[in-house]
Amino acid sequence: MKKSETLAAWKALPAGLPMLKYMTPIAYKSRGSRYGACGIRIDGNPQFIDSVLSRLKDLIDGENHSTRLELARNKVDGSGLDKSFDNADSNAEVCYIRLHQRGNEGSMASIIFDRHLDSAQAKFESA
Repeated sequence: MKKSETLAAWKALPAGLPMLKYMTPIAYKSRGSRYGACGIRIDGNPQFIDSVLSRLKDLIDGENHSTRLELARNKVDGSGLDKSFDNADSNAEVCYIRLHQRGNEGSMASIIFDRHLDSAQAKFESA
């Protein structure tokens, strides 16, 4: 799709579409590349990442009894890599978000020990 077509389609989208409803969980104990799986990568300065996360709060309900969020936020540094990060913003970080299916054991443990996830489970099921 050309940039102009993508921009036009983006502008035509209604605001506030539910993300979690369309986020397919990664299968329990899956292996291999996750390229093409539903997920989000945000990189930049911490304030930028926080501002984007503030618009993604409905994804928090993905942390429930049947699914869990893979959530990683790290400082960007080139140690151990053979790359330069000349364009990285000051104090650059990267944040990854993906949804995973819980296994039976994790699901049962969460029901017993993580009752605070009950409301997230209800919202997830109604999405």
